[in-house]
Amino acid sequence: MKDDIKNALNTMKLLGIDMIANAGSGHPGIVLGAAPIIYALYANVLKFNPNDPWWFNRDRFVLSAGHGSALLYAALYMAGYEISLDDIAKFRQAGSITPGHPEYKLTPGVEVTTGPLGQGLATAVGIALGERYLNTLLSAQVPKQKVIDYYTYVLCSDGDLLEGISYEAASIAGVQGLGKLIVLYDSNDITLDGEKSLSTKEDILKRFDSIGWHIDYVKEGNDIGSITKAIERAKRVTNKPSLIEIKTIIGRGSFNENRSIVHGKPLTKDDMANIRKQMNVTTDILEVNTDNVAFFRKTIHKRLDKYLAGWQKYYTKFKTSNDVEIRKILDFLATQNFSVEFNSQNFKIQDMYREELRESNSKILNIISDRTNFFLGGSADLSTSCKTNIYKSMEMSKNNPLGRNIYFGVREHAMGAILNGMALSGFSVYGSTFLAFADYLKPALRLTCQMNLPVTYIFTHDSVNIGEDGPTHQPIEQLASLRCTPNLDVYRPADVNEVIGCWDSILKRRKPAALIISKKDVEVIPSSKGIETLKGAYIIKQETTPLKAIIIATGTEVTTALKIASELDQGIRVVSMPSVNIFTEQDSTYQEAILPKNVKKISLEAGSTSMWYRYVDYPIGIDRYGLSGKEQDVLAALNFDYEHIKKQIETIINN
Repeated sequence: MKDDIKNALNTMKLLGIDMIANAGSGHPGIVLGAAPIIYALYANVLKFNPNDPWWFNRDRFVLSAGHGSALLYAALYMAGYEISLDDIAKFRQAGSITPGHPEYKLTPGVEVTTGPLGQGLATAVGIALGERYLNTLLSAQVPKQKVIDYYTYVLCSDGDLLEGISYEAASIAGVQGLGKLIVLYDSNDITLDGEKSLSTKEDILKRFDSIGWHIDYVKEGNDIGSITKAIERAKRVTNKPSLIEIKTIIGRGSFNENRSIVHGKPLTKDDMANIRKQMNVTTDILEVNTDNVAFFRKTIHKRLDKYLAGWQKYYTKFKTSNDVEIRKILDFLATQNFSVEFNSQNFKIQDMYREELRESNSKILNIISDRTNFFLGGSADLSTSCKTNIYKSMEMSKNNPLGRNIYFGVREHAMGAILNGMALSGFSVYGSTFLAFADYLKPALRLTCQMNLPVTYIFTHDSVNIGEDGPTHQPIEQLASLRCTPNLDVYRPADVNEVIGCWDSILKRRKPAALIISKKDVEVIPSSKGIETLKGAYIIKQETTPLKAIIIATGTEVTTALKIASELDQGIRVVSMPSVNIFTEQDSTYQEAILPKNVKKISLEAGSTSMWYRYVDYPIGIDRYGLSGKEQDVLAALNFDYEHIKKQIETIINN
C-alpha cells in the first residue's frame, strides 16, 4: 500500500475511533476492521457529489451494519460532505447530525436509516428495484440514455446476514436479477456474544450462490486494491446481484483484535496510544492531518470531476426534450414530486352498491395506478386474497422490469423494507397482507415511520368475523399496536365512500399509512362522506332528539352502530372515526363539535379496547383471542354478535 493511501486510511480509522472514545460509546471494531472497504468505495468506486448530496444519479451506499456509523461519518467528512470536525466531535450527542446510527435526511450523504441489522440490506434491494424501474422507463423513451444509471452498494456484517430479513430480501433480489446491487460482506466471524460459530456453521457464499447471486471472495480485507478489483468484477455481472465476502479482522491493531469485546466498547487510552504508535502518528484525539484529508479528496476529484461535468452537460441537453413522457420522468427525478389527480368529491357511488370492501379498495387502487407510473406495489403471496393486483400491469421481473405487481412471496418483513427502498426513490408504494400478520413486518414499518416515507400497508381480513381460520388469523391487538406507532396514519373505512376518502387522504399527506380493509360484503352507507375522512372522524348519524349518547365506531362496525342507534333511541349520535390519529390533529373546536363533553360515549370496534379509553368511558370490543367456527358462532362466543352489542349499549344508555 502506498504511503499516501495508508496515511489517509489511518486518518479515517483514527477519526472513527476518536469520536467513539470522545462520546464514551460506539463500535470501534468495525472501524478498524472495515475501513479499507469504505476507503475503496469512496476513493475508487462510488459516483457521488459532496456538493450535491441528493443528485439523483448518484450511486447509493447503504451502511446496513449501522453500528459502524463512526466509520461512515469519518469517510463523509474526509470526502468533503458538509460535516465539520465540530459535528464529528458531537458524535452520539443529542441534537447532533452524527447520531449513534445513521439517520435519513439528517446527515449529508446518509441514504437510509439503519441500525436494526438486516434492514439496510433489505432496503437496498428496494433501492435497486427503483433504479431499474426508472432506468427502464426512461430508456423506453431514449434508448441507451445515461441520465439514470446508478449502482446500489451495501456494507453488511455477519450480524446482518444472521437476521432472517436479509435472506428474505436476498432471495427476491436473486429472482429479480438485480445486477446493479453489490453487497460487500465484512466477514470477521465475530458477533457481540463471541465467535459466529457459536450460532451458525453455514457457508454464506454457497447460500447466496444457490439463490442466484454472483459471489466473490477477497482473502485480505486490508487490501484496498483487491477490494476495488472485486467490485469492478461485480459491475461486469449484469444479470445477478453480487455478494463479495471480504475477510477482515475486527478491531485490527487493537489489543483486543479478533475478540468480541472490541465490537461495542470504546478502546482504552492505552489501546488508543498503542494504535497511534503502530501508525507512527502523534496527533491528539480528534486532531486531523489535513494533508491526508486533502489527498483523499484529491483522489475523489481526479476520478469524478470530469465524469460529473460530462453528465451535467448531457443532462442539460436532455432536458430540452419536448416529449411529454420524458418531461414527466425528468420532473419526477428532479423533484420526486409524486402527483396524481384524485379527489374524493369527484366520485358518485350508486345507492344500491354492495360488495366486499377489499374489492372496492381494489377498484380505487387501480384507478390511482391508471393515472401515474410512479404508484406500484405488491403482496406477501396474498394478492388474490387482499385484491391488490394492478389489473393493467404484469408482474415485475428481470424480464419485465416495468411490471407494477411485485411478488414478494411469503416474506412480509422483506416486503416492508423493500417498499422503503422504493419509496426512497420517490415512488408511492403499497404492500398487502392480512392484519393478523402485521407484526411480521413491524420492524420495517417502524423505519418507514422514522424516515417518513410514503408507504401504504394494506391490511385485509380485519376482524374475527373471518370465522373458521381461527385465532391465529383473527386480529385482536394489531389495530391498537398500529395506532400506537408514531407518525403512522391508520385508516379503517366503513364503506366504499370512506375507502375513497382514505386514499384521498393518503395521496395528499404522502406519509406512512396503514389501510385496514374488511373482506365482508358492505353496503354503501347513504350518509357516509369520503371528504369527511380527511378530518379523521365525522357525524354519520345526527341525533334528532336531545343528545343522550354517542357511539364511535370504525370499519364494518359503523353499520352495526347505525342500526342499533336507530332501533334504540333517536337521541343517539353515531360518529364514524376512520382515522383516530388524524382526528386528534384537528383543532379543539372541531373535536368538541363531534364529541362534546359531558355526554356518554361508547366505542364499538372488533378488536382491543385499550386505546379507546382516551375518548370513551364505555369501550365495546374484543380483548381475548378468538376461536375457529362459523362467523355468527364465533361472534356469539365472544359476546360481539348484534344482540349482545345492542344489549350492552342499551344498558349503558339506561344507566
